[in-house]
Amino acid sequence: MKIGAIIEARMESSRLPGKVLLSSRGIPMLERLIKRLQQCHEIDEIVVATTENEADDCICKLATSLGVNYFRGSEKDVLSRVLFAAKKFQIQIIVEITGDCPVIDVGLVKEALATYLESNVDYVSNSNVRSYPDGMDVQIYSTEVLHSSYVLATSNLEREHVTLHIRKNPQLYSRIDLIAPQEFHFPELGLTLDTIEDFVLLDKIICDLEPKNPSFSLKEMLELLKSQPELLKINNQVLRKGDS
Repeated sequence: MKIGAIIEARMESSRLPGKVLLSSRGIPMLERLIKRLQQCHEIDEIVVATTENEADDCICKLATSLGVNYFRGSEKDVLSRVLFAAKKFQIQIIVEITGDCPVIDVGLVKEALATYLESNVDYVSNSNVRSYPDGMDVQIYSTEVLHSSYVLATSNLEREHVTLHIRKNPQLYSRIDLIAPQEFHFPELGLTLDTIEDFVLLDKIICDLEPKNPSFSLKEMLELLKSQPELLKINNQVLRKGDS
């Protein structure tokens, strides 16, 4: 069974255009995410799933320069984009990561993948029930399951959010929701890249931790924030998607 990480990335973000190529310490955020995922040796291939928009040509160029394949599909129908990317590169098990998770802890990716491979469920995620910080999100499911969802999903919202139909229909798809242990339980923390405030925080974390350990973990990030709590004020007023 070929396991592939599929990264959704595009330049035309509504809140922070071009965010995936913003640079910290001379490295674009998308490149940083790709290099982290390359440390998960259980993953056979990494594919960047972007759009057909001309603005996303630079994403394809970056992927090529890193020796990573890319797929170009619909901007709005992200479900189809991920599905057809998986089919093109003959991926049977999809590890879905969004491009706004540049400092994802690869250990959490490995944990989610191990849970999926050891279980007999259709879907495993650590983000469906929010307990980890935002930005540590991974979803795992088979291409076969995604194809089933593609056939059944009817609304534009279900097409825009890749696994919404799967998550809305537990009677059709079995799942495991991974919950953060107490040391990592920080659901209100944003370690994602949605706004300029998020970038400022991530840049400070990267500049502090990366020189000592390029693969710095969630544990190290939380220890830094505990020692410098003023950093939490940088983006704690950002309204997250799904917040009221």
